[in-house]
Amino acid sequence: MAETRPIIIVKKKVGHGGHHGGAWKVAYADFVTAMMALFIVLWLLNSSKQIQEAVGGYFKDPTGKSKKVGSDLAGSGENILLKKNEMAKLKEELQKNIHKMANLDKLKSQIEMTVTSEGLRIELLESASGTFFQQGSPKPNDAGKELLVMLAGELGSLPNKISIEGHTDSKPYTGRHDYDNWELSTDRANAARRLMQQNGLGAKQVTQVRGYADQRLRKPEDPMDPSNRRISLIVQYLTDNKDDDETSLVKSAPESPEDATKSTSETAK
Repeated sequence: MAETRPIIIVKKKVGHGGHHGGAWKVAYADFVTAMMALFIVLWLLNSSKQIQEAVGGYFKDPTGKSKKVGSDLAGSGENILLKKNEMAKLKEELQKNIHKMANLDKLKSQIEMTVTSEGLRIELLESASGTFFQQGSPKPNDAGKELLVMLAGELGSLPNKISIEGHTDSKPYTGRHDYDNWELSTDRANAARRLMQQNGLGAKQVTQVRGYADQRLRKPEDPMDPSNRRISLIVQYLTDNKDDDETSLVKSAPESPEDATKSTSETAK
């Protein structure tokens, strides 16, 4: 009789993953974070400069209190509007508003806007048939007042600083013996400043009022051309430097004993 061998069944116990502490979860989280960072970088590379500055500003200043590019209401990014890459948009917006002003149909061609190294330069040019100031006077006429009030409302809502310049042609001023083109150019610029600050421009928004007489002619080849008589508004670029809070009145006259005694009065004669 043959011997029957017992059947031996070997059972192996398979261990479960409960003893490695879930380290794979940490590794997976790191991988997902790295992928998210990669996608953010790729998105920023294809975004506008304004968005890049806003995102960068958040990490530099999360509260948005210093440069107003953070996360609170004041730092929503709207105040970075008028840096160099956005000045052209302001120019287009102002031109649209000017074209809507029916009373300025004859003067619209005498309003020029140019983006320069200083900022947006807005020039109100006079002509033989159209002016913005009363003849020989620092007082704006009705057309000048209407335009300056409109510009004050638009520019007053911006964080940018403003400079105002007055220019004349080379025709000597003969109305008074103690009053010349230096006084007239400065007083016209200052009258524009006063009117604009009464109609929306910030009290500390104007940093300079300059009078150049005929020293910076628009048409040097024709010193008597009426377009040399003009008021220039410069909307300055936003910078990271702290702006001077004081408004200055600059009179660009040559130095002489007589000129040194003249005061740069803010009262428009």
